[in-house]
Amino acid sequence: MVRRQELVRQLEGIPSFPTADPGLEQVVTPADRAADLLYEALARGDLEGRTVADLGCGTGRLAVGADLLGAKHVEAYDVDERALAVARTLGSNRVTWHLRAMADVATDAETVVMNPPFGAQRRGADRPFWDVALARPRAVYAFALADSRTFIEAIAVERAARVEAHRPVPWTLGPTFRHHRKRSVALPVDLWVIRTEGPTE
Repeated sequence: MVRRQELVRQLEGIPSFPTADPGLEQVVTPADRAADLLYEALARGDLEGRTVADLGCGTGRLAVGADLLGAKHVEAYDVDERALAVARTLGSNRVTWHLRAMADVATDAETVVMNPPFGAQRRGADRPFWDVALARPRAVYAFALADSRTFIEAIAVERAARVEAHRPVPWTLGPTFRHHRKRSVALPVDLWVIRTEGPTE
């Protein structure tokens, strides 16, 4: 089993987006926050030996981390070929990378991990990710802005899902897009654990 410090070190070594697209809200998941999410899933029995889907995988931090912590197989989805080109160099045969928009994704994975768009640039950009994540009975581990709490609680009820936990996590965003002028900004981000128990689609 990979220790947390080693996991963070390996995830930090995964390159960022070649050119981050603000329209897609391409923000790299901080390695320590990725570790928070993945160890939460591991502790709850939803990672080791499980099939996992990473929705909006970017260059692959959550997908690779899930693999390192013992996932049976990881299906990773993103709409950006440039990001996937980076991810595909990472070399695990237990991760399959898919170029696909969320509207075209259907997964039977037992566990979903994701850092979807926060909807800061385009209102509702996160909705397709939650729709896929909550479509079938499974465990969902995700990040979202604190402003999204009411929305996430409502969609969980709509999908017959149970919120098992949500908590604030430290999140610092560095200068990611051309319009960013500050060296770093603290974002109010939550880590969510949701278990979907409703009927399959």
